Amino acid sequence: MREPLATLGLSAAQIEDRGARFTAREIAQQPQVWPEVARLVAGDAALGGFLKRLRADPALRVVLTGAGTSAFIGECLAPALARSAVRVEAIATTDIVASPDTWLAPRAPTLLISFARSGNSPESVAAVQLAEECLAQCAHLIVTCNAQGELYRRSHAMRDTHALLLPEALNDQSFAMTSSFTGMLLAAASAFGVARSDDGGVAALSALAAHVLHGWMPKLLELVRTEFERVVYLGSNELKGLGRESALKMLELSDGRVVAAADSPLGFRHGPKTILNDRTLVVMFMSNDAYTRRYEMDLLQELRREAVAASVVAISNREDLPVHRDTLVLGDRPAAPGALNDLELCLPYVVFAQSLAMLRSLSLGLSPDQPNAAGTVNRVVQGVSIHPFPRSR
Repeated sequence: MREPLATLGLSAAQIEDRGARFTAREIAQQPQVWPEVARLVAGDAALGGFLKRLRADPALRVVLTGAGTSAFIGECLAPALARSAVRVEAIATTDIVASPDTWLAPRAPTLLISFARSGNSPESVAAVQLAEECLAQCAHLIVTCNAQGELYRRSHAMRDTHALLLPEALNDQSFAMTSSFTGMLLAAASAFGVARSDDGGVAALSALAAHVLHGWMPKLLELVRTEFERVVYLGSNELKGLGRESALKMLELSDGRVVAAADSPLGFRHGPKTILNDRTLVVMFMSNDAYTRRYEMDLLQELRREAVAASVVAISNREDLPVHRDTLVLGDRPAAPGALNDLELCLPYVVFAQSLAMLRSLSLGLSPDQPNAAGTVNRVVQGVSIHPFPRSR
């Protein structure tokens, strides 16, 4: 086992003693491993041919699936793929398994893209099997981080299937997925050409993530010292999916002691806004789309004017926001409007949320590598029974 490194404002000894060895390393390593992911995808000629052949069919339905964090990869990707004229839906394996005939269209040619850190979750394996049973024409792209996982092992014997195995470093050993989330997201985005995957582009994204890890650490620590009890993540389109992942990260690493929610900026006013009180932190992931951003800026100004929440933090890649102590601008040289798309922004933005969740976990006296001491929630889900699906119903 590798020795822990000083990172995220903590010494190596603190990381080791407080049970954050894997979580800290896996958050901090992301700027270094993203270029490896991009090169892996670029060098996979078979993957390119596989997708080109399938996308030649105008009737192709792409279903992005996974459970928990892996499902949120699909929610981040779906808006970007829809803009590239792909017929796409993000549907969690937990939904597919519970009601296959609702979510699997038997006569539609389908590409099922399965995201799985371990590939051992019962629903991940069952969703693939159900697709094989229920769909007349189904291809599979399996994106996983575990060469020993059940899903990856099965892929070798499946028809019309391509498996993309990511570097072992991305097979997160912590309870919560961090680098596996961004690695699988970048891999799929690169394969479909909806995010920059050239060396220079990925290096720029890595530099932005490094800026979060180092330049924003004082602000992260300041927020943790407020001992917020609720956190709300707000984002539009791709960033809405990222908000859901960010909220899950806080719930997981705080062992549920911090209430976490996510919504779109426009949707938030329609009831969910009642969650706000003087112990609530709001984090707004600001879009780089000029039109979408206007709605976000309206809500940002409203929340700050009303001053119900303890803090309203805006994370932006542009410098057009009013000067405010709770505005964080990404990068030493922020992008011109539209220079980065919102799917690309998911990568550095989520590093902020991951870091905040880990630091809040530590402030609660928890061990981020295994915050749920009772063992009722596990790294790979347990206690799931897969029931036979009656094809005749």
